[in-house]
Amino acid sequence: MPLSWLLEAASPPLQYRAYAEVVRESDRDPERLAALRHAVLQYKVAQAIARKQRPTGLWGGNLLGPVASKAHGWSEPGTVYQYRRLIELGWPPTERPFRLADRLLFQLLSRIEPDDPDRVVAQRAQELLIEYHKAAKSDPGLGHWARRLGREAAACALARAGHIDDPRVRGTAHTIASNISQYLRSELAAKPFKKAQGKTVLEPGAYPPTVFSIEMLAFLPPVQRERAGFIERLGHYFSTPAPRRAFFILAGKKLFKPIFELLGDPLRSDAQGHISDVPFALYWLELLTRLGLVRNIPSASRVLARLFNECDEQGIWSPKSLRTLPKAINPVTAHYFPLEGPGKSPAQRQTDVTFRLALIARLMGLPVEIV
Repeated sequence: MPLSWLLEAASPPLQYRAYAEVVRESDRDPERLAALRHAVLQYKVAQAIARKQRPTGLWGGNLLGPVASKAHGWSEPGTVYQYRRLIELGWPPTERPFRLADRLLFQLLSRIEPDDPDRVVAQRAQELLIEYHKAAKSDPGLGHWARRLGREAAACALARAGHIDDPRVRGTAHTIASNISQYLRSELAAKPFKKAQGKTVLEPGAYPPTVFSIEMLAFLPPVQRERAGFIERLGHYFSTPAPRRAFFILAGKKLFKPIFELLGDPLRSDAQGHISDVPFALYWLELLTRLGLVRNIPSASRVLARLFNECDEQGIWSPKSLRTLPKAINPVTAHYFPLEGPGKSPAQRQTDVTFRLALIARLMGLPVEIV
């Protein structure tokens, strides 16, 4: 890993995370680490995100929005994305924005329903649908979908923040894993579509993995150990190409384009490991690495080998004809990429990918030489 180059060319979050997560603990200078951590907390991009949080713990008045979307009614990125964005930018989960949001996120893990006989509890259950609470009053099916996805998103954020021993997070993770496992063993996994409202839709009873459930599992090593057989089945599932057939999510009476659902291998690489969405590939490869699956899935191995081969002798990612920062196509990586700040330096096109590849190498247990 070209640490000296990153410390000169990269943004404070990339500098800090490279030093804290890739450099071995025994080789770190505590004073330098503290200085880099301070720079991250003073980073204006992160501070601007923190200032936008509401006293309720919400960002953007919504939970799930990766980016602003008029179709979904998201005026700006939502809580789960801004929460994880601050973590990716290097902020410790002990900071005030996380403490404000944690209360809401833990409530989302609860099993309360709007038909609870206690009127106060029922009202709170309805409010926890956040951006969908008004529409769900006349559409119980939409409410059921929103509660399920919201619970997964909350568990993902809390796991990413390090709440790996909290029994509420662990219990929710096991429930989600069981539901996905049941889906993977069912006939629906092979034929997950049906016709509705003149469209091809995902069967409402299907429970495929989502980016939230996979990220949640990736940051819960204890659950991975306890569900080793399930993780192995996920590896087989993600070795199968995702269907190219266009489909919609039927949530109650509403149709949504799929954003978070994963129906097989999402990389869509060619035989040489070329991919069109480098940010999503890095995100996916890191999750697979944390799950211990990256070596088991052919497409992931090809793409990772290609990205590693595009690094120069110093470890700087230097593909041919790199003229701009890699563009994210899939919106689910909005919290993850880029961590580089604004600027016009040619090196800023390379810093994010260089750091992520070094981190993946460290997580895989490969020898990482710091230069």
